[in-house]
Amino acid sequence: MSHIRIEDATSSVEIQSGAVVSKVIHRDDDIDVTIFGFDAGEGLTEHTSARPAIVQVLSGRLRFTVEGDEVAIVAGTWVHMSAGAVHSLTAVEPTVMLLTLLRSG
Repeated sequence: MSHIRIEDATSSVEIQSGAVVSKVIHRDDDIDVTIFGFDAGEGLTEHTSARPAIVQVLSGRLRFTVEGDEVAIVAGTWVHMSAGAVHSLTAVEPTVMLLTLLRSG
């Protein structure tokens, strides 16, 4: 198949009260794409990824810390992280985020 189309990625996940939900929406030999829904105040504690990653906020707002740099990221923001980058995030409001993990090499 030469392409994949997802009409509205934000509708791929439903934000649930007091929870973080996720759904893999695409996986192949090159990338894994997962959509996350965060309720306000929910997030992911500090961690790393063995692979390069791209974070895109589709709706809402996150407090995002990568390598000690804390920033607010809003809908439309795109962040690339190298493999091994220490990061964490907390949703300031209900938020939908797209995570793309790249295969290195």
